[in-house]
Amino acid sequence: MHYKNIWSEVPPATPILTPSRFGRAIGKYTVMISEACNDCLRCVSVCPEKVFETQGGKIVPPHDHRCLGIECSKKSNRCIANCPVNAIRVNLNPSAEALGDKRWTPDLLMSTWHMAETGELPKNDLEYRTGDSGGGFDKLRFLFPKKLPRRDLDKRNIDTSIDLNRRNDGRLKITIPIPVYGGGMSFGSISQITMLSRIRGFAAWGSFTCTGEGGYPEALYPFDDHIITQVATGLFGVKEETIQRVKIVEFKYAQGAKPGLGGHLLGDKVTEAVARIRETVPGSSLFSPFPFHSVYSVEDHKKHIDWIKAINNRGLVSVKVSTPSDVDMVAVGSYYAGAHIVHLDGSYGGTGAAPDVAKKNIAMPIEYAIPKVHNFLVTEGVRDQITLIVSGGLRTAYDIAKAIALGADGVVTGTSDLVALECIRCHNCESGRGCARGIATTDSELVGLMELAWGTQRIINMLHCWKNQLQEILFRFGMSSIRELVGRTDLLAHLDYNSDVPDDDIRQPLA
Repeated sequence: MHYKNIWSEVPPATPILTPSRFGRAIGKYTVMISEACNDCLRCVSVCPEKVFETQGGKIVPPHDHRCLGIECSKKSNRCIANCPVNAIRVNLNPSAEALGDKRWTPDLLMSTWHMAETGELPKNDLEYRTGDSGGGFDKLRFLFPKKLPRRDLDKRNIDTSIDLNRRNDGRLKITIPIPVYGGGMSFGSISQITMLSRIRGFAAWGSFTCTGEGGYPEALYPFDDHIITQVATGLFGVKEETIQRVKIVEFKYAQGAKPGLGGHLLGDKVTEAVARIRETVPGSSLFSPFPFHSVYSVEDHKKHIDWIKAINNRGLVSVKVSTPSDVDMVAVGSYYAGAHIVHLDGSYGGTGAAPDVAKKNIAMPIEYAIPKVHNFLVTEGVRDQITLIVSGGLRTAYDIAKAIALGADGVVTGTSDLVALECIRCHNCESGRGCARGIATTDSELVGLMELAWGTQRIINMLHCWKNQLQEILFRFGMSSIRELVGRTDLLAHLDYNSDVPDDDIRQPLA
């Protein structure tokens, strides 16, 4: 099959309103109109968020997710006060309260959906910065100055780009305009539509997305310049031809969500198409061993990197590792082995397919690993020659900025991309028909629940909102580039030791 037109085009990085594909998105509030309504349409005229709309002169079911909340609805110039027959009620949505978990709270899910729909921050009281995990990035806050340190900065021109090759070794010089690219999600673990939505969305921003270890489907060929192909322990679909196609090749030695366990794709997700790409048998469960049985030393590691460099004489090499206690030694060893990018993958990461017993008990949380590695590379005198990319539970623009302040250059995302596509965090990713929203599935019927153009635009919108937030954060610190934020732990406070840190909601302007 040849993929042309919309399949192979990279759209512009322009936010476009992209509503829920399920008719009405889930909102924090429910807006109910009783039978007493006489269709006077006053609510339509007074609501600034277009919660109320008409069809044929009559009120249609409200767009609950646009509602600014109970307090707004009670104002004298809003819906409830202006309804002559007292037909409108606004309450918290019990269905919304049942969503998510401590890390991905209902507010984080719904605020991400809003960003993916509009490209903007939610205007209501949805919490878009942190979850409720009681640890990690949720306990870190920025210490913003009370007044803007610089008045001459143009927020729109603040540089959010990062360099991916800092070795000056004659290989490709790659700069991406946002400090984020898409992490590895293989064909088989997610649908081809999901893969292409992520690839096209990140490509629109001039960034990259990783194939994961599921091979290199033909549909991805038009996007070679924006793809990182992964070589993992299972070697599924690994070919010299595909290694030569791309600008970046990633070795995956371990995954932070399940270090020491390898990968596992259940047989009911291994369709004929998946089996063909992975060069295996349809219906058979696939296991990725741990570790590479050809690598037991830095010298072995260097042979792997040299192998890739010999096959692809222009590309960069990224090394993805989990976060054991000696992760700093692993990182410096990767530098001396010739890697351009060290990708640290901490615990908390992974989709619903990763077992909780592994995510919560094995790898080091990424917020501890970042400064450990950053400081060690500085001490070794090689920090400015390696790009440090991190992942493992990063959900928001604030998480990205905090990771960079701890010492990373940029980040990799995964789950947040799927949330933008309306994932509800049901944790059934490992099952062939478990994903009711057609994201993490290979089932032909469920895959049809999502359109490529819709999925692509949702990713573009979310990244647009993230970039704006990052620029706002830098603006408040008086920084003209995101590179100035790297390693600035002095700008962070931990709530366990600083309980009186002021709110950092960038929806509220500073003096």
